[in-house]
Amino acid sequence: MRDLHALPKAHLHLHFTGSMRHGTLLELAERDRIHLPDALVSEWPPQLTAADEKGWFRFQRLYDVARSVLRTEGDVRRLVLEAAEDDVVDGGRWLEIQVDPSGYGARFGGITAFTDLVLDAVRDASVRTGLGIAVVIAANRTRHPLDARTLARLAAQYVDRGVVGFGLSNDERRGLTTDFAGAFAIAERAGLLLAPHGGELRGPEHIRTCLDSLHAHRLGHGVRAAEDPELLARIVDAGVALEVCPVSNVALGVYSDPFSVPLPTLLDAGATVALGADDPLLFGSRLAGQYATMRAAHELTDEQLAELARMSFRASRAPKDVVEAATADIDAWLAAPDEPAAD
Repeated sequence: MRDLHALPKAHLHLHFTGSMRHGTLLELAERDRIHLPDALVSEWPPQLTAADEKGWFRFQRLYDVARSVLRTEGDVRRLVLEAAEDDVVDGGRWLEIQVDPSGYGARFGGITAFTDLVLDAVRDASVRTGLGIAVVIAANRTRHPLDARTLARLAAQYVDRGVVGFGLSNDERRGLTTDFAGAFAIAERAGLLLAPHGGELRGPEHIRTCLDSLHAHRLGHGVRAAEDPELLARIVDAGVALEVCPVSNVALGVYSDPFSVPLPTLLDAGATVALGADDPLLFGSRLAGQYATMRAAHELTDEQLAELARMSFRASRAPKDVVEAATADIDAWLAAPDEPAAD
């Protein structure tokens, strides 16, 4: 069993505040005397579920509490740098971090000023760690669709300046996905990658809506496509990638345990899958942990794990030289003799 931390990877599903280190959360909260619930302190990582509206509300509340500790420009820069450092430790070569500027704009001078700050922090972290990093700007489906159009126009202004995609996040059971088609049309015209959340808390019917109305290139999660062979074949034929986050799927009650996450079904059908950590702050598992969890649950071979890593780069917006270098290093990882995995 080769060391999964040494396997080069692209990380395509990581939320901004959710990437924060637990220790950083505690330190920043103590600095500003912010009271954290026990679920973020003594009972961390929290016991979560999203089986009903109450469960999702609790998850969102914890996320909002965590976001509230980001008070200064230095806090934002620290979060981005530490997320980059953690991905590098996990074998990351490329990261597409997802952020909704409207959730931070009020404290940081507006959505444009906050986006500028994030992109500057990304450039600095990339130089300091060697990790390639880009940003996916995401709208919140619990807000008005006109807000999403504003964010799509914002994202379009930063094409070729660090923003590579446009997404749609939060509880996919809320609102009408079709109402966000206008925002995605703006992003599509700008040449942005389209990556809405779909196929996690709702099933195949919502994935179809994301494909038909939002013209998704990648699906945030998308794992429940496994329930519909016809839909899964369509996804494979269209080359739509799935950002599968196994640990969060189990934590939120989408599946009862890692053995039930239908990764083998997706792979057997020929789907492009990129494993992601989603919100390590709330789920307690980072990028390499997703690979380790799926290796253990489904007895994946190193050849299968290497192919998962290759697919993560194929599904990314990483530059050609990054993809080529990473692919060569994946082949070298696979060609090297087996060694005991790192503790």
